[in-house]
This record gives sequence, C-alpha cells and structure tokens, in this order.
Amino acid sequence: MKKRFNDRYVSGDLPWNIDRPDFNLVNTVKEFNIQPGKAMDVGCGTGDNVFWLKQAGFIATGIDISDKAIEMALHNSEHNNIQADFYVRDIFRSEIPGAPFQFIFDRGCFHSFDKKKQRYDYAGRMHNLLEKGGHWLTLVGSVDDGRLDIGPPKRTALDIVTATEPWFEILSLKQGRFDSNDVVPSKIWVVLMRKRE
Repeated sequence: MKKRFNDRYVSGDLPWNIDRPDFNLVNTVKEFNIQPGKAMDVGCGTGDNVFWLKQAGFIATGIDISDKAIEMALHNSEHNNIQADFYVRDIFRSEIPGAPFQFIFDRGCFHSFDKKKQRYDYAGRMHNLLEKGGHWLTLVGSVDDGRLDIGPPKRTALDIVTATEPWFEILSLKQGRFDSNDVVPSKIWVVLMRKRE
C-alpha cells in the first residue's frame, strides 16, 4: 500500500487532492460543536485538513504512509506559515506521536481496506488512539454512488456499522458527497462516532 500511494504522489495522480479543507470536516465540526483539542488527520496527504484544524484552534497532527505526501505537507506548512506536525507513519505498525487524541479525521482511509477483518482492526486502532469520549469522523465511499469502477473504493452502510459499532457509538451516519473538483463528486457516507468505553 505504501508504494502504491507514494507512486501516486510522485506522479501527481491525486484526484483526492483539492487544495482546500473538505467541507464535510468543516461542517461536521461546526454542526456537532466539536471543541478544539488534540486532533489527528489519518492519511493527511498534503495537509489541507490539518491546516484547517490548526486554524480552528486544534493541536493538529497529520500522518500518512507516503513519504512524498508528508514531504509535500511540510513544504505547504512552511509556504503557508502554519506550524503543524506531520509524520510518515503506518497506522497499524507505528507509534503515533501525540496520541491519545480528542478528535480523529479520516478522509478516505477506512474505505481503502477491502477485507472485513482489516476494517474491524482499523476501527479498533482508531479507538485505541482516542481519549475517553473522543470523536472519529470518517468519510467513506458509498456503493450507492453506482460508479463502482471509478472514484474511491465503495462500501455499504453495513460494512461501516459492522466494523465500527463494537468500538464506537455512531452519532451520525448520513449520505453526502466528497468535496471534490470532479463534475459529479462521488457519493460518500459521512460518519461521526464517539469512542465506547
């Protein structure tokens, strides 16, 4: 997986990179009145969502499996004069600096795991990285989009609930669209959860 994503960043084939924070993140933080605290963006890419979190008052950390993505995020941090922490990390194999967090954002990592067990383990990892009562917001490609051969990987609502419900109380699971430069952005599930004890 690391090589695949690194190759995409090196080649510039980055349809998910929109050079702005995803409006689903912005709207959810405001709608649910998520208070600033320690936050992490998993699969942070070039850093736009981390920069928004930082400007919104969070202590923001970004991690990505791609060395090139983190290199670009650090460059953007310096260019935009926004100090944030970025690290090359494998979510399953690495210690994550700054953990535990109060809020985790995931724009498309959950749906990258094809196997049920992988998604369950990933949700467990999110649970372990959060403080008591912490929130996880994940954006997941939806099978209801219909275009199964293009765009992000697609999952059902049941895929999400099966993997996450043992670890999290689901506060909101609704259909939306990725913030995207595509003419017709992909349908997604916008899922906000709170850590179970």
